[in-house]
Parts: sequence; C-alpha cells; structure tokens
Amino acid sequence: MAKDVIIACDFPSGEETLRFLDRFTGEKPFVKIGMELFYAEGPQIVRAIKARGHQIFLDLKLHDIPNTVKKAMRSLSALDVDIVNLHAAGTRAMMEAALEGLTRPDGSRPLLIAVTQLTSTDQRAMEEELLIERPLDEVVMAYAANAAAAGLDGVVCSPLEAGKVHARCGESFLTVTPGVRFADGEVGDQKRVTTPARARELGSDYIVVGRPITQSADPVAAYQRCVEEFCHEC
Repeated sequence: MAKDVIIACDFPSGEETLRFLDRFTGEKPFVKIGMELFYAEGPQIVRAIKARGHQIFLDLKLHDIPNTVKKAMRSLSALDVDIVNLHAAGTRAMMEAALEGLTRPDGSRPLLIAVTQLTSTDQRAMEEELLIERPLDEVVMAYAANAAAAGLDGVVCSPLEAGKVHARCGESFLTVTPGVRFADGEVGDQKRVTTPARARELGSDYIVVGRPITQSADPVAAYQRCVEEFCHEC
C-alpha cells in the first residue's frame, strides 16, 4: 500500500495557508485542513487549495446524532476532498449514517475514517476524565473494529497502534497517524508519538505532520526529510 505524508495546515487564515503552500513550487503535498482553518475561512479555502492540485484530508471530527452527521456529510461530499473523518465514539449507527450521507448519487465518495482516541489522550486522562477504565490499546482496537464493521475505510490512531489495527481489521484498513515528530524535535502537546521512520515500521499508511514542518525555518526541506524517512523503501 502506498504511503504518504500529510501536512497539517493548522493556520488561522487562508492567506497564511496559501502563502505557506506557495513555497512548494516543485510538488503538491497532501494537506490537512482542520477546524481552525475551516471555521475561519469556510468551504472556499477547501476549493482554493483543491484548485491548486493538492489532495485534501478534511479533519473536522464530526460527532453528533446519526441524522445530523448524515446531513453534514452530504454537504461535505460536494467539496471534492479526498479524506473526511468523524469520531468513532459516536457509535456504529452514526458511522453508518455518515457513510450513507457522504456517498454521492453516482456511488463515489471521499475516504471516510474514524478517530479512535486523540494522540493527546493518555491512560490517566481516559480513566479520570472520560471514565473509560479499559486499557487504551483495547479501547482503540474496539473503536477500530466498530469503524470497520460500519464500512469505513480506516481510522486515525497513534503510530504505536497502527500495526495492531491492521492485525485486527486487515491490511487494507487504513491507518492515518498524527503524533509524528522528528527524533531531534519537540513533542509538544502529544502523548503517544514516534518518528516518521518508526511510524513506517509500525505500519502507518499516512502520517499527519504539522509543526515540525509548518514551524520549520525551511518547511520544504522539513517536508522532504519527512517523506524520505517515512516513504524510504516504500
């Protein structure tokens, strides 16, 4: 399965985002548009980036009653993005409704993936704040299995869990993994992290990398380093 690096374009404005992407003159990296940028700029920023030739992961993490998510996904399906996500905690019924809403009349749709547990969540937070007392790995695997049963294409998980997800749900079930940092970089607010090379070894299909690239003095070089480490021998 092909592997790819997705740049998390977590910028506060469309102008700043497009200025950042202007630096990539020889390639069109896969980009993630998250809540901050989408809520600031709306659908037009998706259209503007897509018109430049980038693949897009629209990271809005929908989580609501099934009918509401179904209707929201129907709206998002018109944006011609490549990947969309939701929270697996919304239940299998919500995920099935989302898939139905996302599928266009001609049968085409973006890939749909489910967030298992955020990479900023650790066992203590899960037990003390979310009142989930099962081991973190067990919870992630159960959420991934629910997503697969609902017909989704994959999950967002930590690279540390990617191989276990493949073992549970199959090699073709995608693992999209944030929580990736260079060995000589800062961890920031992430808890379950690893390097691009280690993420490849552990079975990640896509890695999502933000600050190590976007806050680098040379983002293009940082991106190319990330691609080299993650996609080496792919």
